[in-house]
Amino acid sequence: MGSLKSRIFNSSKQLTTSQPKQIYALASEASQWSSLLAEVIERSSLLSLEHKLSPELALLIVHDLLLTKRGISAPSSHHLRQAVERHKARLNAEFVKARLRRGCSSVEELRAQVKASKEVKSVTDGIPSADMGRSRAWAHPRWVRVNVLKTTLEDQIKTTFAAYEEIMTLEELLQSREPFVFYVDKNIPNLIALPPSQDLTKSPAYLCGAIILQDKASCFPAYLLDPKSSGGDCVDACAAPGNKTTHLAAVLHGRMGVKARPVIHACERDKSRAVSLVQMVQTAGAESQVNVHAGQDFLKTDASQSPWNNVTSLLLDPSCSGSGIVGRDEVLQVTHPRQNAHEDLRTSKKRKRRSPQGPLPATTTIPDEIPMDDPPSNQLASRLDALSAFQLRLLLHAFNFPKARKITYSTCSLYAEENEQVVTKALLSDTAQERGWRILQRQEQVEGLRSWQIRGSEEACKDCMSQNVGLDTNMVAEACIRCERGTKEATQGFFVAAFMRDENMHNEQDYHDEWDGFDDVD
Repeated sequence: MGSLKSRIFNSSKQLTTSQPKQIYALASEASQWSSLLAEVIERSSLLSLEHKLSPELALLIVHDLLLTKRGISAPSSHHLRQAVERHKARLNAEFVKARLRRGCSSVEELRAQVKASKEVKSVTDGIPSADMGRSRAWAHPRWVRVNVLKTTLEDQIKTTFAAYEEIMTLEELLQSREPFVFYVDKNIPNLIALPPSQDLTKSPAYLCGAIILQDKASCFPAYLLDPKSSGGDCVDACAAPGNKTTHLAAVLHGRMGVKARPVIHACERDKSRAVSLVQMVQTAGAESQVNVHAGQDFLKTDASQSPWNNVTSLLLDPSCSGSGIVGRDEVLQVTHPRQNAHEDLRTSKKRKRRSPQGPLPATTTIPDEIPMDDPPSNQLASRLDALSAFQLRLLLHAFNFPKARKITYSTCSLYAEENEQVVTKALLSDTAQERGWRILQRQEQVEGLRSWQIRGSEEACKDCMSQNVGLDTNMVAEACIRCERGTKEATQGFFVAAFMRDENMHNEQDYHDEWDGFDDVD
């Protein structure tokens, strides 16, 4: 089926002459207001008086009547418009009552309340985090990475953010109502947080690639990979759209300055996505470091052949469920007005007159919100099985690169099947055992991520082990880094872990790989 957004954009030409952006905006906006609008429609008895109106149509048309400057967009002679406008006075009166019941003195205040409710919901919908109770739901800021290939953090603070005031803690920024404030991140170098209302997409710095909009969690893989200046080349196995690729280039630039830097081989098997990857690399000024392999399936690379046989660091961020993405349009929640709600209201009023001791609730009962695009659990399980099998295959292929010393594996998923369980299966694999791969332990990680408090789940590691095989699951879980959406850390849902190859095993394996002599035995 796909998300509502994808269905609208893919099918709009066959369904209507209206622009898909307009259709989606109307559906999204109406869904945000649906609880309040359903209450107004029910209390005005609109559906019982106008039988041609369905609950869905009533929501959309009443939304336009009460909440848009232009009013109902249909022609004045249209029968559905007339059906609603006949009850305009009653609908407006019920809207005012609903606003006052919510403690709002103006429509503007009510809009702000609905928007705030949406922001909290967008970070808490979907899968509940394992530690959601440790904090309330927090708004998601606008994260901005300063691209050191073209500028410096100091220069951007003096120019792009000259009118902004620096705030010392992220929590303070998230709670601030001031639009022109910024926070310099303490975990990732050259990363800034702004209030979510800030739009920099038309700023000169953004247009020239001096700043890049990238979620904080998305910056973890390249920073954790931390390629050494003495190492060989790097691979980004699933590179489009290029945020992590260009961040990796920036990390190398910061380490080595103007010295000759390793080549980053950016693989993207989808040629259409590779076009946006090339554009991103050029905009970021990374074309001298990044070699884009358009149409290259990473799984089909021959690690023994050039240029892959000189690769020492690999960044793997494969396709995943995307369940951690903030604001992802998986489900639009809609409260539908009930057809016979006016009868319930009349009954409630009668009961109130007969029984003064039982107070009437402030609002009528609103039906449960209905997920419009929620996949059945068996379909989700099948999808996770397929995704995790592909992710493990990708990781094991990376293990086979002869000179590889370090690998990061990441997803924007909240599911253990794609995260800790893939990591555990990879560590238990024959390939890892034979080639000397192990988890990069917490104490070995770069400082900014070593101090990150949210770690992996030991139970998730144990769940995919058929028997006790001597793997220290507590150590593995501590080595895994998790991010949760809706927490005060203000990231999307994310997972990353790194693997190191034992140096002794590395040298011994290289010796066997390269030496072909003395095959004959007497």
